[in-house]
Amino acid sequence: MLGFLLRLLPFWVREPLLIAVGSVLGVRIMYLAVSDHDRVAAGLGVVFLVFTALRVHVVIRALRARRNPSPTGSADRAAVDAAVQPRTQPQTQAGTRPRPGPVTPEKEHNAWGQAVAAVAVFGALAAALWLAPRFMPTADNTPQPASCSGETHEKLPKAYKDTPQPVTGEELCKALHRPDLAKLLGTPGETATSVSSTNNTAPLTDGKVAQPEAEVRFDTYTVNVSATYNKLSTDQYVKLMKFGDETDIRTLKVLGRPAVLYSDHTMRLEIDLGSGGSGGPVEEGPLARNLSVALDRSDRGGYCEITVWSSSGALPTDSALLSIAEKVLPKIPERPAR
Repeated sequence: MLGFLLRLLPFWVREPLLIAVGSVLGVRIMYLAVSDHDRVAAGLGVVFLVFTALRVHVVIRALRARRNPSPTGSADRAAVDAAVQPRTQPQTQAGTRPRPGPVTPEKEHNAWGQAVAAVAVFGALAAALWLAPRFMPTADNTPQPASCSGETHEKLPKAYKDTPQPVTGEELCKALHRPDLAKLLGTPGETATSVSSTNNTAPLTDGKVAQPEAEVRFDTYTVNVSATYNKLSTDQYVKLMKFGDETDIRTLKVLGRPAVLYSDHTMRLEIDLGSGGSGGPVEEGPLARNLSVALDRSDRGGYCEITVWSSSGALPTDSALLSIAEKVLPKIPERPAR
């Protein structure tokens, strides 16, 4: 279709048009090829430039044929006229010879005017194509950081209505998913690969204890924050640890609240649907570092727990957990006095 339209255009419009488009595309493609070190693009740019050079040669011959009345110029003029004149000739009656009419030479200024107009119009289009990438937004293929905004607003369980001023999973997510979270973990430059939050209840409580959670995953570490609104104090929690598998236990205070640092293994549940079974055994996952902080300074019960682990088993420093706690805890209302 494009070739048909080009054939309909007059010679002095078609050829400058092809020269303008070919030169702009050729130079642009060569520039991109040199910038990106792309040999295929360089070859394509050479094709456009060679094509443009051929069209320039045709136009030069046509101009010489118009100006030079020599036999050589006449031959060139005939070739140009064959290209310019329409292919169909008016039919004459049989046996009659068409009477040659008066020869009206084409006006030179018409040809030059068409050429200048074509070059001006398509030069402007070429300039627009050249400058468009600088002013139009380009597609960014870098992965965008995950966000808490996509969390669903699910209906809160009854335990949240029975708990004074409970924090929700979405609020925990916004408190945890900070722009400097990766820097606090000691891995600046990383962006979160996934973010999630839930409004769960604590296990083995028959849905009577609210336990919202939020989790942010990076390439190196995964951070989980939960708030458990039970009546267990930090002192009682530390005593229970003596009967568990927790190690490296250290008590301290965070923002004036009782807290405890300890290490424990995460749990891993493997599901093998290919064997026909619905689940697998619960196994030990990678080692995690935990920081449990009371929900109020008087330690009347309930705690916020920050857990960090990695698939490689590496753990951040305890100062990283303390820094995260100092950023997250102010977003969690202290448990009111009973």
